[in-house]
Amino acid sequence: MILRLRSGSPEDTLEIARALGAVLRPGDVVALTGDLGAGKTLFCKGVGEALGIPSDRIVSPTFTIVTEHAGPVPLTHIDVYRLAGAREADEIGMREILSGDGVCLVEWADKIEELLPTDCIQVRFSFSGDDRREIAIAAPDLPGFDDFRARSIRFQPGG
Repeated sequence: MILRLRSGSPEDTLEIARALGAVLRPGDVVALTGDLGAGKTLFCKGVGEALGIPSDRIVSPTFTIVTEHAGPVPLTHIDVYRLAGAREADEIGMREILSGDGVCLVEWADKIEELLPTDCIQVRFSFSGDDRREIAIAAPDLPGFDDFRARSIRFQPGG
């Protein structure tokens, strides 16, 4: 099932991300895809806040690729934009990183799709106007998905 949400502002995107972050558990992998500037890093900030990590600590890790944040639930923030693809990611130990003990957020996840766990949470961003975005979330095995859907009802079409 895919839940389609509408964000009309950066604040909406943060609120949606916090709602998802509130139901994530250690071991969850969130794969973020979408165009440059669509809101992936902002979304990571909101998830981090929900996990008890100050948003100012979460910045685009484009040059470092992997940033680990200690918190009540550890957060690993990965940005594979600069990697050539899955082979290069595998060579730097991406499989082990993805199977860590905390929550793992992967920006530009489509570049390493074959390395992602089959049960990862897929978050796709698309532009639908100036500051408006559609955020499509597929979470096949997320135990808290019903809770997340309830938390994000005002962002659902007709909600």
